[in-house]
Amino acid sequence: MRLIAIFTSIFISILSVSLHADDADNALTSEQLSGQVMDQTQELSARILAFRQLYPDIQNTAPRSICVWDPVGKTGPIYNLAFDRSTLMMQLGISIDLKAYTNEGVLTEDLKAGQCDAALFTGLRARSFNRYTGTLDALGAVPDSKHLNLIMRAITSPKAADRMEEGQFVVMGYAPLGAVYLFVNDRSINTLADVAGKRFAVMDYDDQQVKMVARIGAQPVPTAIVNIGSKFNNRGVDIIPAPLVAYNVMELYKGLSNGGGIISYPFFQMTLQLVGHTDKFPKEFAQLIREEFMGLYFDIQTVIYAQIGEIPDSVWIAVPEDKMPEYQSIMQSSRLRLRDEGYYDPDMLSLARKVRCKFEPASFECANPIE
Repeated sequence: MRLIAIFTSIFISILSVSLHADDADNALTSEQLSGQVMDQTQELSARILAFRQLYPDIQNTAPRSICVWDPVGKTGPIYNLAFDRSTLMMQLGISIDLKAYTNEGVLTEDLKAGQCDAALFTGLRARSFNRYTGTLDALGAVPDSKHLNLIMRAITSPKAADRMEEGQFVVMGYAPLGAVYLFVNDRSINTLADVAGKRFAVMDYDDQQVKMVARIGAQPVPTAIVNIGSKFNNRGVDIIPAPLVAYNVMELYKGLSNGGGIISYPFFQMTLQLVGHTDKFPKEFAQLIREEFMGLYFDIQTVIYAQIGEIPDSVWIAVPEDKMPEYQSIMQSSRLRLRDEGYYDPDMLSLARKVRCKFEPASFECANPIE
């Protein structure tokens, strides 16, 4: 209900501006109007008015198709988030046609083929469309939500707008989906060094995940998202990376019931990203939507956390304090290799390191940074 109240307030404000758009001064050039929209010091109402002047005919264009991945479909929290955002898009003059997908792989291919004008899906999939924002999900790069929030705030600046575009695609929003942890079927596995020889589930669409897992000594087992839970529960794999919501949704407690647990150190932060075709969404539009996503960061986080449910304290496996530097070093080495191979964006890794050092200035990586 809190989200609905927030959006209702925004919509009334935008609608009020829209009704008076025709009375505005039309003397400004396109460059000046664009500058107003991209200027965060301006009132939102003035920026929306400038946008509608800049693109007066946009409401006459065909509806844009927004494809939304949600494992639950139209009744799920991700689809409902997209529905809220689509209302704001329409108030900006763009008609939206929402489509729900439960298969993220199909959605990704439809976005590439132009069957979707934009798609809302995980950052793991978004990486193939924008390496910069796709690196938000880098292994061990973002310890927790406060780090992720600060990074996202930084890249939401209009100064970073050019980094949001890559080829024919533009990133129009990002949000937290929660930390991903390692679920293991043996509690003796409490550091990354202990995964050697273990069967480690990786996504079957990502060859780099296979290489990454192989480098830390584990045996990669390519797996589809639809059966990763059952593989773990039936002991087809020993380790899976998964967000905490999977504990109940995928019934992973069954796989933990025989001496397993969840390693308490986050493997990476999972994100949700909205990616669209640049010829369908103006850069000014994308900037406003990114800012609205960012403004609702903690509300979105609350919605996502509400899906987790109860997780007993007894399933958590603490990483020994003396093993923590080794854990962090292994993760850093993996990030550097993947950076050098072109998988991770070096600028995003550098930004993430600066944010980590802001919170932990005494960390080993801060005195002589290599990221």
